[in-house]
Amino acid sequence: MERDERPPSGGGGGGGSAGFLEPPAALPPPPRNGFCQDELTELDPGTISVPDDRAEQRTCLICGDRATGLHYGIISCEGCKGFFKRSICNKRVYRCSRDKNCVMSRKQRNRCQYCRLLKCLQMGMNRKAIREDGMPGGRNKSIGPVQISEEEIERIMSGQEFEEETNHWSNHGDSDHSSPGNRASESNQPSPGSTLSSSRSVELNGFMTFREQYMGMSVPPHYQYIPHLLSYSGHSPLLPPQARSLDPQSYSLIHQLMSAEDLEPLGTPMLIEDGYAVTQAELFALLCRLADELLFRQIAWIKKLPFFCELSIKDYTCLLSSTWQELILLSSLTVYSKQIFGELADVTAKYSPSDEELHRFSDEGMEVIERLIYLYHKFHQLKVSNEEYACMKAINFLNQDIRGLTSASQLEQLNKRYWYICQDFTEYKYTHQPNRFPDLMMCLPEIRYIAGKMVNVPLEQLPLLFKVVLHSCKTSVVKE
Repeated sequence: MERDERPPSGGGGGGGSAGFLEPPAALPPPPRNGFCQDELTELDPGTISVPDDRAEQRTCLICGDRATGLHYGIISCEGCKGFFKRSICNKRVYRCSRDKNCVMSRKQRNRCQYCRLLKCLQMGMNRKAIREDGMPGGRNKSIGPVQISEEEIERIMSGQEFEEETNHWSNHGDSDHSSPGNRASESNQPSPGSTLSSSRSVELNGFMTFREQYMGMSVPPHYQYIPHLLSYSGHSPLLPPQARSLDPQSYSLIHQLMSAEDLEPLGTPMLIEDGYAVTQAELFALLCRLADELLFRQIAWIKKLPFFCELSIKDYTCLLSSTWQELILLSSLTVYSKQIFGELADVTAKYSPSDEELHRFSDEGMEVIERLIYLYHKFHQLKVSNEEYACMKAINFLNQDIRGLTSASQLEQLNKRYWYICQDFTEYKYTHQPNRFPDLMMCLPEIRYIAGKMVNVPLEQLPLLFKVVLHSCKTSVVKE
């Protein structure tokens, strides 16, 4: 998806010592293929589009913006449709700082989430038309508005309704299998099969053949009891941890991956004088320079990969052009997180967005902010090791689902090889964390989704987006 937006223009501010006024380098083209692109283009059966000539005459019943169709039972815009879906899927409980009667308009709808959700329910939006996993595709094909009592609305707004539903499923021996983005409960293990590509699925009874094929070694006895990722379940007891050793070939391949990594601190200057006010243009230029350095490191990483000679330059170009944003995001949340959420957060704290920037901030940007904050806390909780990061990066890069590849089957073999290596290392080093490996793997589709969503965020909104994310994450860590 090509975009013609130009970097935001802004006043210089005379801060030469800050070093933010250099022309920002051009960013590489955003990814066109992969996990997130299919999601963005898939039509949601829970909505019905209105033809252009009719849409011009329709307004959203929630905020008065231009309506795009019949969403979850009522005529509404894309913004309110997305807000309602996120609120229900994520089981959000909002608070109103006023009298629970805030004005809803296109410009003011983001000021009070409580009153916005309240109006969605009062106008008849049907929460049961939303799929429980939050993915595209309605589960209830009825398109008319629903009328619910004031008591039920109050239970939804207070969160009591969500608690009752959770208890109902728990009492019936089920568990929440939503994606990480739905984050209903940290304790429930999401079902990997709901988000990971089916081409990566390996049945347990074929695990031994799989290991011999891709590792070229016989199977030690203790591996016969290792369940594959798809056999993990949040409510199924796992085998008790057993003392074991790391496979020699796993150790060798992880060492090779680590040798390809550049874990030195980022060289882009991120220190500024006290009292200096950073402008939007300066912060945007800094973000571009950081992206340039991170991208350069990914290119150098590819040339050092142990399987570099096994694939064509065309395939590497295709893979990099489709995954570079995901690789940068993964590295920023893990190995470079101290600098990103430390030095860069200090810089963004000195940037004050205007009222116009705040009012024009998009719903897509809000969703990216929510998911990035969640993902940061997930990685912070897991404390991902450098070895796990190297494996996750290779697995994400070796995406055989990208279009235009000439060696998709070979990519699949490489992908499965490092999938197994990551599992082997994680289960060896973190014996008492049986869910650690699936937790790590579930972060990858979330990263792909966020990277795809960021393509839709206008460039001029990126400084504000990073300011909010970094401030929220840094503040929460300090409180801990």
